[in-house]
Amino acid sequence: MTHRIQPAGQRWARLATRLAVVLLLATGGLVTNLASPAQPAYAHASLVETSPVDGAVLASPPAEVRLRFNEAVSFNERSIQLLDTNAEKLAIGTPGHVDGKGNTAQVSLPTDLAEGTYVLAWRVTSADSHVVSGALTFSIGHPSATAAPVEQDAHRGVVVVDAVGRALAFLGMALALGGALFVAVLWPAGRTDRRGRRIVWSGFAVLAAGTVVVLLVQGPYAAGTSLAGVFDPDLLGATLSTRLGHALLARLVIVLALGVAFGLAVRHRSRSATTATATTATATTATATSATATSATATIATPTTGTATTGTAGAAGATRRIVLPAVAAVGAVALPLTWTLTDHAQTGVQTWLAVPATSLHLLAMALWLGGLITLAACVLIPAGRRETSQAITLAPALPRFSGLAQVCFAVIAATGVYLSWRQVGSWAALGATDFGRLLLGKLAVVLAVVALAAGARRFVRRRGREPLGLDAAPAAAVRRLRRSVVGEILLGVAVVSITALLVNTAPARTSYAPPVHTTVPVPAAAAESVAGLRDASIEVNIEPARSGSNVADIYLTGPDGSLVAVPEISGRLESPDRDVPALPVTVTAAEPGHYVANSMSIPFPGEWVLRLDIRVSDFDETPVRVQFTAR
Repeated sequence: MTHRIQPAGQRWARLATRLAVVLLLATGGLVTNLASPAQPAYAHASLVETSPVDGAVLASPPAEVRLRFNEAVSFNERSIQLLDTNAEKLAIGTPGHVDGKGNTAQVSLPTDLAEGTYVLAWRVTSADSHVVSGALTFSIGHPSATAAPVEQDAHRGVVVVDAVGRALAFLGMALALGGALFVAVLWPAGRTDRRGRRIVWSGFAVLAAGTVVVLLVQGPYAAGTSLAGVFDPDLLGATLSTRLGHALLARLVIVLALGVAFGLAVRHRSRSATTATATTATATTATATSATATSATATIATPTTGTATTGTAGAAGATRRIVLPAVAAVGAVALPLTWTLTDHAQTGVQTWLAVPATSLHLLAMALWLGGLITLAACVLIPAGRRETSQAITLAPALPRFSGLAQVCFAVIAATGVYLSWRQVGSWAALGATDFGRLLLGKLAVVLAVVALAAGARRFVRRRGREPLGLDAAPAAAVRRLRRSVVGEILLGVAVVSITALLVNTAPARTSYAPPVHTTVPVPAAAAESVAGLRDASIEVNIEPARSGSNVADIYLTGPDGSLVAVPEISGRLESPDRDVPALPVTVTAAEPGHYVANSMSIPFPGEWVLRLDIRVSDFDETPVRVQFTAR
């Protein structure tokens, strides 16, 4: 039985074609599974409504607790916990969604709860893959003197390792994509240079390692446990069932496909160079007699062998020209999507524009930084040495990369302005939120990078006009260029690090709540009772005016601006929703005419009314209602 032996070029073409199919299927599955959320999302889920409400005093134990968020959330059996006054965990039912609603969690409670205050702590994962947590209290019969403290923050080690993993993934993507483009396209001699190939392979390895770290850490991060949770198979299984888990697995598949494609490309180039060198040496040392005999033999053998060789070379050449660039293009587009389809970009407003804009932003950053590192390591450093035998020409790699960097900076600037507006929303939020302050720091670093890049661009233009080209530049000028590029690289790594922190920070548009500053006139009934209150007003300041603990400052000011004291002010927090009972607000006097509510708890975002009952005498009390919006 005979087996048909396929030419090497055809086998290589078939392998590359299958690789392209695998990459396309992985990308298609990623887009299908991740780009179709069940309902709109708004970046970092926030609690909208609870039943019972925070701080409620109930006559009997509730049968269940419901938590409604503004977007779909995911959780596991450890996500919701009930603690008594001694901080001991009580047995509760398994949390689940209510009637298939992804934004509402429900858990049943024991029916034999004793009187006192209980804390329900929750920790869920929002649609953008970030963990949000909180707690509410309710009392049965009467409130307890103290409630159990609840630790809401994730373990410090988990947060640090997660940020490191994300930064490594960003840096690895830059080295892999930017380095591969530089080695394969911008630098003609790059495919045969070991240093360039090592940088690209290091990029693939760092990208895969960072992805695995994020995959393992996401479980304990979502559950609020320590780093020991990375070895918990249940937590890993829970991560793999989420959108983020799907994206990370798809990223590993894409990395594998791109790595194989790059290996095939550089391997063929190396073989071609070696074969060409060997053929030239053999032809040079052949004798005249051997050449004559070989020529006579080749006259008979040439027709069959030449046709097969030409067909094989043609198939391999067509594959290299069509299939490998297609694989690289699809992979370069798909790789950033594993971030943008599970992060801030696919939540909030204008997701249809934010996802491609963020993907372009990441891709431009990767091509610039990865190409810059490869340029410095493989071209600029050898060119700055005095030994001519080790010098590598700056042309055409440096001019080509300079043009690419200019395009990348234009894309980064355009997409960065849009994404900043989308995620910040107002000027005040820049300095008032962690996200805004990090964004300002990133902007400062990027401006420094642009300044250094402009200097390098001037060097290329000025030296490129000279007859002898870039390689005739003085050694001192090349050394300055090399130092400038090294500075760009260090600043670029700082940008990557800040980006990794931004990914885990709630966008300023959702985290910033402008404080409430409102003034209402004193009712006429009160003004007639107290002479000092005629034409007076009540100024109310509420910060931060969002769900959770707030501080309300209340000022009673006369017509001349002076503070007016009254015997007492009491308060209640009311919701337009009739099913939500009024919540008491403790108001104390800070100074005559100035009153403070230091722990006004707002259960959920929305419209609220702060009712202030002003006692102007031993028998007279006047209500004042202050409407405001909590974020």
